[in-house]
Amino acid sequence: MRNDISGIIKLNKIKYIAVFAILTILLALIAVAGLCMGAMEIELGDILDIILNKIVGIEITVKENAAAVIWDIRLPRILCACFVGMGLAISGVIFQGILQNPLADPYTLGISTGASFGASLAIIFNLISGIYFPTVLSALIGAFITLIFVILISKNGTGFESSNLIISGIIISSILSSGVSFIKMLAGENVSAIVFWIMGSLSAKGWNDVFLVAPVSVACIIFSMFLARRLDIMTLGDSTADSLGVDTSKTRLIFLIIGSVITAVCVSVCGVIGFIGLIVPHLLRFWITSKNRALIPISALFGAVLLLLADSITRILSNGEIPVGVLTTLIGGPFFIFVFTHRERS
Repeated sequence: MRNDISGIIKLNKIKYIAVFAILTILLALIAVAGLCMGAMEIELGDILDIILNKIVGIEITVKENAAAVIWDIRLPRILCACFVGMGLAISGVIFQGILQNPLADPYTLGISTGASFGASLAIIFNLISGIYFPTVLSALIGAFITLIFVILISKNGTGFESSNLIISGIIISSILSSGVSFIKMLAGENVSAIVFWIMGSLSAKGWNDVFLVAPVSVACIIFSMFLARRLDIMTLGDSTADSLGVDTSKTRLIFLIIGSVITAVCVSVCGVIGFIGLIVPHLLRFWITSKNRALIPISALFGAVLLLLADSITRILSNGEIPVGVLTTLIGGPFFIFVFTHRERS
């Protein structure tokens, strides 16, 4: 019996390592393809020279406009896609864990709706007043205020429990969705600016966006892995977790803040991009592992691959800009339905 168990564990480790290696290779290939892809054709050797020139200062003979396209346009967009994909996937792992709901995602608690409301306010304020207020900052403020209200409402219920958090999130999300609709109406002819942001896009992302989302995603991933064992115990239920010495209310609050911070930053940078946080942890938990210490890093990698691939597809399909959030929803919805029904039959 012990030999059988050890054999299964060894097989799972091999499977995990193989999947991790495949995802790493895929991410590298898609990133290289993204750097080469565009209206201006730039050879791979020139791309490497441009990157090395910016990092270590080697001399190059590449034209300045080609260097600007790679360093200022394509590379920040690719890095944003990677770190936003990582962040959304990790927040999905966290919310599915603390809410004990395999269908939970980063938007279950209304955090993304709060960010959308804040960004919509900033956009219409900028259009009407002519005074610029940063959309990213407004989205972050909206997301964190939403989190505070969700926590306050849930604590006024029967306790700081998963069901209370979900109900509170639905209530706040419904109110803010109506608020966003009202702002759209006030925007009139300028409503397209709000709609395009809400649909989610990685276009026109620069290094400031990378410097915002990258450290937050990496820090939250590391912190989540450090507390992964508590998250594993919490999936057994509050009563069992309490009996094993885990303070469920405190742990849930910590993970709630971590997941909300990641979601708020990702949404404030790129708008609403759906289904990454829902599909990635759900599939990997079913196919690879349910242990969060192993699930978190591989989910981050898979999320980066999916979002970067989706963004690359939108660039191929149209010379204009198709919001990547539209594609992730169009593909992710039917795909998730297929996987979910297939799993139920199995």
